[in-house]
Amino acid sequence: MSTSTAFQKVIDAIDTINGQDPNQEEVNGQAYPKELLYSQRMTDKLLEFEPEASELLQIAARGQHIKRWSIPRESYSMDRKGYLKWRTVLKMKHGEIVGDLMTCTHYPKEDIQHVKDLLMKKNLNKDPEAQTLEDVICLVFLEHYIDDFAAEHTDEKMISILQKTWGKMSEKGHEAALKLPLSEKVKELVGKALA
Repeated sequence: MSTSTAFQKVIDAIDTINGQDPNQEEVNGQAYPKELLYSQRMTDKLLEFEPEASELLQIAARGQHIKRWSIPRESYSMDRKGYLKWRTVLKMKHGEIVGDLMTCTHYPKEDIQHVKDLLMKKNLNKDPEAQTLEDVICLVFLEHYIDDFAAEHTDEKMISILQKTWGKMSEKGHEAALKLPLSEKVKELVGKALA
């Protein structure tokens, strides 16, 4: 099986799984499975941000939230410790599922491990692909999800979230973020966060 055929099979399998998300998100009057929409947004943003992204980075971006709904946030304590534990378990689960899909399409073990490492956020300071993935995650959050967060949290909390988000991004990521079509409310919060 050629790499490109294997790649397409993995992408299709991720989409099939994410298409089963019972949670829906509406865009322009049409409902989509939430994680399927998220994964497609990740791919779109990755290819816009890094048009020469490797197949492995594309797989990691597409599988970033695979089957996320199967481990609800409420299954862990609703404090910072519980949140961090939930995030760690999710990353491991995402890596496991995507790794299994790659194994089924005969990707080499080292490629599978690289994608798992990307999903686990390993080698963030050493691996340029890990940083690119982090930038794309932050850009997708800022472009598509931050307004919902802003509606649920105080300005003070949002400024803290934005400062943490900004701190995870590269200079290239910062430049891309400042070009996003942000709402006036979010632009104001970003200005305060960066002041």
